[in-house]
Amino acid sequence: MKKLILLFTFVFSVILAKAQLGYNYKMYGIGLDVSYERGYTNVTRQDNHIGANLNFIYNYSPYIPVVAELQFGTLSGGGLTPKLDPYGRQFTNNFEAFLIHADFQLGEVIDYSQSGLLNVLKNFYFGTGFGFVFNNNTTQRTNVFYGENGLPNYGPPTYVFPGVNGGVNLDVPLRFGYEFKLYNFYEEPYLAFDIGYVHSLVFGEGLDGYNDPPSKFKNNATDQYRQIQIGVKFFFGNITSFNKLIRRF
Repeated sequence: MKKLILLFTFVFSVILAKAQLGYNYKMYGIGLDVSYERGYTNVTRQDNHIGANLNFIYNYSPYIPVVAELQFGTLSGGGLTPKLDPYGRQFTNNFEAFLIHADFQLGEVIDYSQSGLLNVLKNFYFGTGFGFVFNNNTTQRTNVFYGENGLPNYGPPTYVFPGVNGGVNLDVPLRFGYEFKLYNFYEEPYLAFDIGYVHSLVFGEGLDGYNDPPSKFKNNATDQYRQIQIGVKFFFGNITSFNKLIRRF
């Protein structure tokens, strides 16, 4: 009788496990992004640079990752000719940032079980969050032109542009992208590749290190920077179940 009960328990467990194939996902992940980034500040010309992001991921569901992210990047712009900046401003910001953000993939709410098109669309996402940018600027602080190409009202070339090279600013990212999921033998997502666009609003004047008075300079827009990202995620940890098939066969 004992052997029969054990056999029944084993068979029931196998059937239950088979029934769960395609529903399960791992709760945690780590990720690495490479980004192509550019600033949008009050300095005329902006340069492009390569940056990197490290991510720790908590999967609230297979379609809602909550991420703690460290960014390491460079923003720069301006130059010592009027074409590059009318006042000879020039900066390089080797910044770091820490952010918490969440993405919402369409698979959380759409029924993709009977549609090939919706099965493709389910991995598009948008998201936002908040964090802080830690600025580390090198700036050119003295006006290098005089007269027509110089400061308003023909200011002297000895004028020193106000601002600080360091400091911390609030960062609010606006995120859009697509995730390609790969599945293991148990039909669980174990690896993902992301391609995305992130536009970050930075509140404060630290991104380029200049805090020019609006009475003399055009300085009425929030500092920003964008990142075009390609990334990879590895999933691990406890296994939990979703309320529908994650992979459509």
